[in-house]
Amino acid sequence: VMAINDFESRIRGGHSFFQIRVSTRRIEAPHHELHLLVALDEKSIRIHQNRLHPRGRVLMGLEAMKEDKAFIPVLFTKLAEQAGGKIMANTVAAGACFSLIGAPFDFIENLLRDHFDVRNERLFKENLEAARLGFDTVLGKEFSFKLSWPKSYSPKGKLLDGAKGIALGALAADCRFAAFYPMSPATGIMGNLVSMADPFPVVVEQSEDELSAMNMIIGASFAGVRAMTATSGGGFCLMTEGLGLAAMTETPVVVVDGQRPGPSTGLPTRTGQGDLMFVLHASHDEFPRFVFAPSSPDEAYDLTVKAFDLADKYQVPAILLADQYLLDSIFTLEAPLSGPGRIQKYTIDDRDLIDPLSYRRFQVTESGVSPRAVPCAGKALVMISSDEHDEYGHISEEIENRTAQMNKRFIKLKNMSKEIRPPFAYHPGSDLLLVSWGSSRGAVSEAIEILRNQGIDAGYVHFTELWPFPKDAAADLIGQAKRFFMVEQNVTSQLGKLIRQETGLMPAGFILKYDGRPFYPSDILSTLHEKLR
Repeated sequence: VMAINDFESRIRGGHSFFQIRVSTRRIEAPHHELHLLVALDEKSIRIHQNRLHPRGRVLMGLEAMKEDKAFIPVLFTKLAEQAGGKIMANTVAAGACFSLIGAPFDFIENLLRDHFDVRNERLFKENLEAARLGFDTVLGKEFSFKLSWPKSYSPKGKLLDGAKGIALGALAADCRFAAFYPMSPATGIMGNLVSMADPFPVVVEQSEDELSAMNMIIGASFAGVRAMTATSGGGFCLMTEGLGLAAMTETPVVVVDGQRPGPSTGLPTRTGQGDLMFVLHASHDEFPRFVFAPSSPDEAYDLTVKAFDLADKYQVPAILLADQYLLDSIFTLEAPLSGPGRIQKYTIDDRDLIDPLSYRRFQVTESGVSPRAVPCAGKALVMISSDEHDEYGHISEEIENRTAQMNKRFIKLKNMSKEIRPPFAYHPGSDLLLVSWGSSRGAVSEAIEILRNQGIDAGYVHFTELWPFPKDAAADLIGQAKRFFMVEQNVTSQLGKLIRQETGLMPAGFILKYDGRPFYPSDILSTLHEKLR
């Protein structure tokens, strides 16, 4: 199963829908055509009718609009009231859907029994009747896309969205503190953490604004616990001064930027990939950081674990670039998530330190990583400042010291680069190559499979670990193709610019989408065919 959640940002009004795609094979992208449209109002028909498959059907909660076998009237509200209350109109619609796609009624009965359990027998019986009324209304209706329903089966996995994947990854990485100010689409991450806070040793705090959230996690990390925040691009704008504080004090933090279209408020509940260049250069002056962009909920889990570990190891900020599509969409997770094993601790044991004043928090080392002691946990006197400082943490404006501290921070990049995995490559030596990043991988992968089935020599290279940029691997993989096209959800091809900057490679063209909706494989194919004419 793969499902996208598309909803307006207005509290009242607007159009919202939920699109579900079902298959016997792994699917990771939505589809542009609809086989079955469940229209709860007339507006839904007007908006989506042009996407209906020629043999598709519309279940509508209205009397028949016209003589057309595509339209099957099911009076959801009226039937729900007959069963016990109009609030069960959705159960009527579900019953009609299952009937149309060929499900046996006992399947629906078992679902409802599991959902209502024994908590309320009356609700179960009323919803069962509502489902029966919807089921019987369309029984025997023609539908070309019925599914086979074996007598016994088990689901191929569990359902997971990106927001929960990141939240679980944070817990697996031993995150002990999270602060946030609600901002779509990242609020779901913190909502999931709140729901799991009781059985886990994690404190989740809603702050008064994004600046406070960032400063809170810096304070928590300074005190020795792993900490994170999550926001959108607009909230991240407010956090950038704090990001610089974390960099100057070499305090590890993890920040999630749930991208949405801007600038300003933009499209608050839509998706995009417009923040890559922003997070690479966020805050003033220069400092090292990690930037990751997961492509699926399970990868979001893995990269969150990795972000916490590497932020701690190198004492730098780690930024996860998610987006509304990844955070709010649902995917089937076929393999269980695995824990990271023992959590590596990178702070020092200073309990046997003889002279507390001898501790140098920002000691210049060959690796650039200084010994990090937790304040008040041992004997070391930990001193830091938001100003440039010497090795002990005292403010210093000496030229030699400034140069030494900048070099110390940037020498970390040598080893940080070794932590970055190369991009995923599928037939990189093809005549035609698509290059993408983040959540668009599923659509790109499906588009490439279609092209290869058409006899076109095509492949793709996909980036999820973006900074430090894996330039040698990128140059090698992308350079094998005769020509490559960038696939991105922004106007200026931000990854394309980064690839050219780091490798000198120039794309043959661009497949760009920035209307706030996710890529469909058909979007990629139609634009590519136009480019190839």
